[in-house]
Formats: sequence, C-alpha cells, structure tokens
Amino acid sequence: MDTILDISGLGKTYQSAGKTLTVLDNINFSVETGSTNAIVGPSGSGKTTLLGLCAGLDRSTTGTVTLSGINLGDLNEDKRAQVRNQYVGFIFQNFQLLPTLTALENVMVPLELRGEKNIRARSLDLLDKVGLADRGHHYPAQLSGGEQQRVSLARAFSNQPKILFADEPTGNLDAETSEKVVNLIFDLNREAGTTLVLVTHDLELASKTQRILRIKGGKLVSDDKTNA
Repeated sequence: MDTILDISGLGKTYQSAGKTLTVLDNINFSVETGSTNAIVGPSGSGKTTLLGLCAGLDRSTTGTVTLSGINLGDLNEDKRAQVRNQYVGFIFQNFQLLPTLTALENVMVPLELRGEKNIRARSLDLLDKVGLADRGHHYPAQLSGGEQQRVSLARAFSNQPKILFADEPTGNLDAETSEKVVNLIFDLNREAGTTLVLVTHDLELASKTQRILRIKGGKLVSDDKTNA
C-alpha cells in the first residue's frame, strides 16, 4: 500500500527555566493510506504533541514529517495551513467549534476557505449523517457535548480529507455518547476511505484500529498490529 504519512527522526524540545525539556525523541514510523491507527500512552508521554506535528499544527525541533509526499518542515505557516485544508481533517477533544457560528456554519468553514461550491447542501448532508440535520441553526452553547463533537466530526470530513487526526475524541463524553461518536468516526472513515490516526487513553477504542503505537517518555516503545 502507499504511504500517506512518514515520520523520520522526529524530535520536539522546549526551553523551560534555562533547561531543555524533551517531549519527543527520535520518533520513526509510517502510515499506510486507508489504514486506521491509534497512538496510546500515559499522560505527558507526548501523544498530543506528536499528533499536532503529524498534522502540521506545529514544527518539530528535529526530523521530518512528510504528509502526502509533502515535507511539512519546508513550509511556512500559511503553506502548512493550505496543506491542512487540502488533505487533513482534525477532531479535537474540546471540539474547537467557533462559538459565534451555528452548527451548519461551523461545518461550512473549511469548504468556504477552499472556495468550494454548493457548500450549504454538502454541509447539511454531513450534519444529517451525524444525526444533527435538525440542529444546524443552533449555536455550540445550545448543544450538548456529544452534539458538539458530532458537529466537529462533520466539519472534519467536510473537506473530504485524505487523513483524519483525532485527539482524544471521546475524552469529554460519557460512555453512551462516546460509543455513538466512535461508531460515527469509523463509519464515516470507511465510507470516505480516509486514513485515521487517533490519540486515546481508551484501550478499547484503540483496539478497534488496525495498529497501536505506544509512546512512553517521548519515545516510541512498541508498534503492534491488532485484529481489527
């Protein structure tokens, strides 16, 4: 299979109180197009930092991130934003919806940035797929946590991404709502043929993917195929 994401020698450090804090140290792996992958590890292990680097939300200190054949380290922030809009969907634990926009308008944002046509109809269709066709005129504050995450999911798929990154997508949800959101993620992912990379503390969720990468102390300590 083709490789959509290649991580080579990736490291991330920060300066704190005159000392160097190493968050990620020499991470190496690649992700096959169309595969489902989970990154797991204890709090503070560098999972979310790694996901952000993979998606081009931040720059690494060392090493390279190559996404769909593009070396993200060669790009400035504007160019990385263009790559994200063209290739990437992202689901945040805290939803990251724009509070002044309705659910429908939040889903429409990536399409507007791309100058797409018929964006209202496409966005309504996505809201329908996540069971919120009748809530499009509501603002985030008028929606439950589960509903906000479903809007976030519809938004993430609105630009038909080649790869979807999800950071603790069920971290702020109760068990019943989490199950519904997880089912939607995998259903939409299969339907769109999107590559999935998610970060989670939930080993049951991780087991639904084809592969589990374990991070500890900023290092990749195991890389296992699952029976998913």
